[in-house]
Amino acid sequence: MSSRGSSTPTAWWSSTARRRSSTSAPAHRSAAASRCSSRRRGWPCSSAASSGRSVGEGPDVAISSSLGTEHAVELRAGRLHYRERGAGTPVLLVHGGLANADLWREVVPALAALGPYRLIAPDLPLGSHHEAMRNGADVTPPGIVAILVELLDALDLDRVVVVANDAGGAISQMLAARHPERIDRLVLTSCDQYLQFPPRYLKPVRWVSFLPRVGDLVARSFRFRAVHGPFFRSVARTPLPPEVLDSYLRPMLEDPAIRSDLVRFFRGTRPRHTLEAARGLRTFDRPVLVLWGGSDLWFSRRGGRRLARTLPLGEFDLVAGARTFVPEDAPVELARRVHAFLRDPADQYTSSS
Repeated sequence: MSSRGSSTPTAWWSSTARRRSSTSAPAHRSAAASRCSSRRRGWPCSSAASSGRSVGEGPDVAISSSLGTEHAVELRAGRLHYRERGAGTPVLLVHGGLANADLWREVVPALAALGPYRLIAPDLPLGSHHEAMRNGADVTPPGIVAILVELLDALDLDRVVVVANDAGGAISQMLAARHPERIDRLVLTSCDQYLQFPPRYLKPVRWVSFLPRVGDLVARSFRFRAVHGPFFRSVARTPLPPEVLDSYLRPMLEDPAIRSDLVRFFRGTRPRHTLEAARGLRTFDRPVLVLWGGSDLWFSRRGGRRLARTLPLGEFDLVAGARTFVPEDAPVELARRVHAFLRDPADQYTSSS
């Protein structure tokens, strides 16, 4: 491996011009306090608001310092932000929709404590990124695969370990099928596969998202606690800290261009992508660990077991008590499993065929 004052339920996503026109620090702090006190409006008190920092300030990448140093790279699709920590075996961490690199905020330090790893956590353009891609950029699933390949090229990484979750798992299956030479080992935690892309509960939402403005309206509905609360409880048994929920939702709620990236990705999710990937994975000759949340409400164990059987060197296991967001519910356990998997000699995984 190579190394290298309205009827809206909250107020903070008002226009950029209005945010930047506020020059009075006391007034700003007063407004922030007012936002934090309005719990009935449905939005948690963010770290930005409680500190008096304006929405436009702060990092353009996932907020968790445990992920390492902030970086950005110019790609054809636009500027991609990522965090990097450590040196050693390169590990690329791939999140899914309505999440960013903060998904790995507890996995990264746990892995860093176990071995010499170069841990790279990008903020992919799946709705929780902090800078929109260029107009016309391909942010469909094949486009995200291309972004990952270009990122590896920019970092001068020939081959990496990939650890993925949720829709990031579908993207990583596509990456492995289309560019098997770029992956040394693959870890897939609860994720889309086969006909479940998007998962069955979201298929009707995808259909209506093609109607004019409906996709944008669905995305903006996540500003309501009645919408985002049940969703995140369904994917993570562990309650998300307010600052992490803020990191996941604030970008697309406040920036129409980021919301557009999310909607275009969601519209581009199709079973043909994962089915095509599954066909390619039948000849993928690298070790693969498929780890499923034992309490996953979105993806069945049967799908995970089938995925592992498709892979010549695949193995399946459960993470007890975890839902879809395994890195949220069992970060230390996930890090331990990944480390043990990477320590096993590759010749242990020999196809019986």
